Amino acid sequence: MAEALATITRVEGLAMIAIRADLSRAGDAIAEAAGLAIPGAPRIVTDGRRALGWMSPDELLLVLPTADLSEAVAALNGALTGEHALVADMSDARAVFDVTGPHAGDVIAKLMPVDLDGLPPDGLRRSRAAQTAAALWRIDGGYRLIGFRSTADYLGLILKNAAIPGSRLAPR
Repeated sequence: MAEALATITRVEGLAMIAIRADLSRAGDAIAEAAGLAIPGAPRIVTDGRRALGWMSPDELLLVLPTADLSEAVAALNGALTGEHALVADMSDARAVFDVTGPHAGDVIAKLMPVDLDGLPPDGLRRSRAAQTAAALWRIDGGYRLIGFRSTADYLGLILKNAAIPGSRLAPR
């Protein structure tokens, strides 16, 4: 029996903080509080434990272990005192999947209109996975995909279906 094109793993234990602010004014304070440099557009920076992604000109997403959530929210709120800003725990609103393996790109290509060959190693892309909003970036061995928790069952199902053995895309 043929193997699946990729391994689809629902990732637990991650927290996500949406940060909205004027990055030209508050970027240094956010970087210090988050412990990561502010990424360029549309990029993501990581230290292997945390990741900070550019979501829009005034929005960043900090992805970190759940155990670090309270401390990070407090640090960000403190750093942004006096700024017109928002720090919101979005952990319960999101679902995270890792798509890994030698043909992980085929799985993503079936569902998302993203030029994976043109996606730089630190690139972050917001798009759609079939009929649901999602963001993705590269991780070791594949891709990390974030979607709305309300569509997590659907997202998991379409990812697994796109990885069905024998369904590899034709070479480009």
